[in-house]
Formats: sequence, C-alpha cells, structure tokens
Amino acid sequence: MIHFVVHEEGDGVGVVVVEGVKSGQPLKGWIMEDDKDLEVTAKSDIPIGHKVALKDYRVGDTVIKYGIDIGKVVKPIARGEHLHVHNVKTKRW
Repeated sequence: MIHFVVHEEGDGVGVVVVEGVKSGQPLKGWIMEDDKDLEVTAKSDIPIGHKVALKDYRVGDTVIKYGIDIGKVVKPIARGEHLHVHNVKTKRW
C-alpha cells in the first residue's frame, strides 16, 4: 500500500494519500517522476492531503514540493513529521 506520493526526486515532502496515518507507523511512498519507492516512519499523526517531511529541516530552510519553493521553515521539523502551516510559512509575507 502507498501511504504518500512524491512528485519529483528532489522534493523534501510527500503528500499523504490515505486516512489515519499515526505516529510510529511505517509509511511507504512512491516518487512519481522516477517510479521509485521510499519509506519513512511517521513521527506524528498526519491527516490525508497533508505533507510528511522526507528530511530534517531547520528554521529558515526552504521546503521544496513539485520541484518549487513552497515556503520557509519556522519551527524545526524532523523526518517523518507532519509539515503544515504550524511549522512552514510562505515567503510572500
């Protein structure tokens, strides 16, 4: 079962595509661009449609999704954690 999808190899996040991801759960992902699989362990509960971090981020880091910059990290994020508006903000404002 695929739990999250990643569009491009260089993306730092995957999008959860199943309901009920729980902290501690092993997750299987699929990189669409290269048809490759990857795995990560969820470090927090993550709702469907939300992002899972594929690497550790520090405050000020840039997050890449779909091969583009989607914002900057405002709180540290560990690989496998829920990545959303509570820890990433747009650079527009």
